[in-house]
Amino acid sequence: MKVLVVEDEPQLNLRLEQSLEAAGFAVDIAFDGEEGWYLGDTESYDAVVLDLGLPKLDGITVLGRWREAKRAVPVLVLTARSRWAEKAAAFNAGADDYVTKPFEMEEVVTRIRALIRRAAGHSSPEIICGPLRIDTVGGRVARDGMPVALTAQEFRILSYLAHHQGRVVGRTELVEHVYDRDADPDSNVLDVLVARIRRKLKVEVIHTLRGQGWRMEPPP
Repeated sequence: MKVLVVEDEPQLNLRLEQSLEAAGFAVDIAFDGEEGWYLGDTESYDAVVLDLGLPKLDGITVLGRWREAKRAVPVLVLTARSRWAEKAAAFNAGADDYVTKPFEMEEVVTRIRALIRRAAGHSSPEIICGPLRIDTVGGRVARDGMPVALTAQEFRILSYLAHHQGRVVGRTELVEHVYDRDADPDSNVLDVLVARIRRKLKVEVIHTLRGQGWRMEPPP
């Protein structure tokens, strides 16, 4: 899953980036509202961490522009502003959740995971697909109770497909959501990774639709 962090304080931006990457996310960063707005308007993200007190464009303006443009990405507002009126302004602008500084990094990671799950229609951190159980918090996969060892990149791909079970996920969409914007994977990298995931899972849950992409669904 790919997350955008828009935070103007360099050290906090770095800590957020490192914590989210350690949790298995691909992360893009921005240091001002103008850059953050542009990335959110032109790139595909599964969630955004957005500070309110940003230079160039404040967070409320950035969020309002995204919502006016029908950008439905879940947004976690992160700010030192703690008064209810300011929280209400963020929610009214389209925020999905709110964390006040100072905060624990694990809280931000947990809330981001929950936002992504709910946006995809999943209430539980464990996603089930046939004999597979995918622990989106622990980053673990089990088949019929037996653990399946996946690399971090393989887990990101499987997790994205699992979050969107029953829907065809195209190559471009998958690249946009499992790599950061500076990555440029070769054309056949995804085919190789998906084939390797299939071999490790040992169950037919990922189906290739030629010229369209992949669809994950439980076996008959």
